[in-house]
Amino acid sequence: MNIEQLKGIGPKSAQLLRKVGITTITDLLTYYPYKYLQINIKKLNDCLENETVYVEGEIGSVPKASFIRRNLNFLSFVCHIDGKNVNVRIFNRAFLKPNLTLGKHIVLVGKYTPIKNTFIASDIKFNVVNNTIEAKYHLISGLKESLLVKAIKSALELNYNLPDYVPKEFNDAYALIGKNAAIKYIHEPHSMTEIKQAKLKLIYEELFDYTFKINALKIKNRQANGLKKVFDTEKVSDFLSDLPFKLTEDQNQTINEILADEKGASRMNRLVLGDVGSGKTIVALAGILANYLSGYQTAFMAPTEILAKQHYESIKNYFTNQGLNIALLTGNMTKKEKEQLYEALKTQKIDLVIGTHALINDQVKFAKLGLVIIDEQHLFGVKQRNALQEKGAIGPDVLYLSATPIPRSYALCLYGDLDLSMIKTKPQMRKEIMTLVKKETEIKDVLLKMLAEIKGGHQVFVVSPLIDENEEGNLNSVLKLKEKLNLAFKEQVPIEIIHGKMKQAEKDQIMQDFLAQKIKILISTTVIEVGIDIPNATMMIIFNAERFGLAALHQLRGRVGRSDLQSYCYLISNTDNDRLKVMEASTDGFYIAEKDFEQRGQGDLFGVKQSGDISFKIANIRQDSKILLQASKDSEKFLMEHKYLEDKHYQEILKEIDFLD
Repeated sequence: MNIEQLKGIGPKSAQLLRKVGITTITDLLTYYPYKYLQINIKKLNDCLENETVYVEGEIGSVPKASFIRRNLNFLSFVCHIDGKNVNVRIFNRAFLKPNLTLGKHIVLVGKYTPIKNTFIASDIKFNVVNNTIEAKYHLISGLKESLLVKAIKSALELNYNLPDYVPKEFNDAYALIGKNAAIKYIHEPHSMTEIKQAKLKLIYEELFDYTFKINALKIKNRQANGLKKVFDTEKVSDFLSDLPFKLTEDQNQTINEILADEKGASRMNRLVLGDVGSGKTIVALAGILANYLSGYQTAFMAPTEILAKQHYESIKNYFTNQGLNIALLTGNMTKKEKEQLYEALKTQKIDLVIGTHALINDQVKFAKLGLVIIDEQHLFGVKQRNALQEKGAIGPDVLYLSATPIPRSYALCLYGDLDLSMIKTKPQMRKEIMTLVKKETEIKDVLLKMLAEIKGGHQVFVVSPLIDENEEGNLNSVLKLKEKLNLAFKEQVPIEIIHGKMKQAEKDQIMQDFLAQKIKILISTTVIEVGIDIPNATMMIIFNAERFGLAALHQLRGRVGRSDLQSYCYLISNTDNDRLKVMEASTDGFYIAEKDFEQRGQGDLFGVKQSGDISFKIANIRQDSKILLQASKDSEKFLMEHKYLEDKHYQEILKEIDFLD
């Protein structure tokens, strides 16, 4: 049923709803709230300081709008609350002024400070019913919550029947409520118990459906015919023995797994999950050499031009004496250069091509593609990855690399369709990065340390969560930090900034200058989080570190300590934060990932929702990890016992992924 068939939803409203992915009644009913507010109106004398509360009163003065700067304004007025005249201030709600007339009854949401007799409001509500639960939804510009709530209410009144995708045996085993009851409770709950019941049902259903697909793909991949490669293992061993460093136990184990995959009759579909700086690229080299010795070509895809160029230069050096013809393909090449490269790939004059998503261009054709390597695989969507894999006449072996460590149990659920190799141990030449949490009042100590590193011929990364100044005046933007550091070092140290809004050519030039040591301090947003390798950088300073997740902090810290030089990471934060103490205590990415799971609440798992792979409507990998693991076991049992033959929905899924004949 189309959304426009709902009473009160005209073309304009339907257009707004389409912008958040709502086109049908099912879309609307499965557009779930992201949080709930328990409305409990308090008396002013019962309000605790710094507690967010609801209070009700009447407007006692005409609100005055003050405009501080662009995108920052506030309303101030007096409100009669429980016999007191209280000064009220609310930010960025100047548009409410016409509705706030003298004597009007309102409910304020915010914090009351008795000493100053001031109420700092975060919201102003009208027509509120006390002791109820209010569902809150993600909105976009122009889409009002009132429209969304009204539409959902109309849809619920239709008693629309949504299919229940949880098999009966698991509904019964866990005493899950029915699907339609869950939909009703999730949008219009009367108690926290109803919310819990609804969430358990809908989260389990979503994760069961997802893990069923993963488990089915795992079986399909293991049955897929591959290129059974024949190569001299001794030649690969000799190459590895000649490397100027000793491989770790984890690297050797992973290499053995890759070589066994390449010799096998089934197609390799392996994910190498390694901590930052653990040496994943070296492992990939063994696979590339074995593929070359078997007479096949390799395509190596990296997420950025900077990273692709770095891989090209380093891999070329490693393979100096191996006879491979290696090429680089990026979007910045001229048309003539690209055409020459395309021709060389078609005639197998190139054995290894390294590039960005330019590799998936329709004009890129291979004579004998035998291996696809995808670096930082979570940054590419499924379609991009598949487009590259499909360039082989017979499905090539595929090797994914990721420097985003996550606990093994979750990795097996999230990437269960792949065989998994984990590299935890780091090369012996690498020294542990010394990590310290500092307050901004201690910044002088950090500046002196920076100066000492620069005088020692080394370089420094400085990271901020923002590009421009923010209305939260206590946050440091990259622009503000450049001003401060130029002042501190009397403009005697070359400092530059880099961020995601810059043009690619500009970012590339800055990184090249930093690599060439023309820039001593690079101030950046998280654009430098993944992949870039600057061996001479020995210090990472992260301002407002409390704004970052542990996984992001660990990735950023991994930009230093990439040589045998002692490196340092300073986390600047004015808040006492237990999460940051984890960073001080350990440089083990897998341990940090476990702690991240334990400590963090609602949020995306290392950005997986942006990866093009996973987009959950209600499930959250961190919060719902136990449900994920159980759903994975249950869906595997359901699949292996062939119970899907009794279920039309799951039969359709299997047809989609060509699992059935």
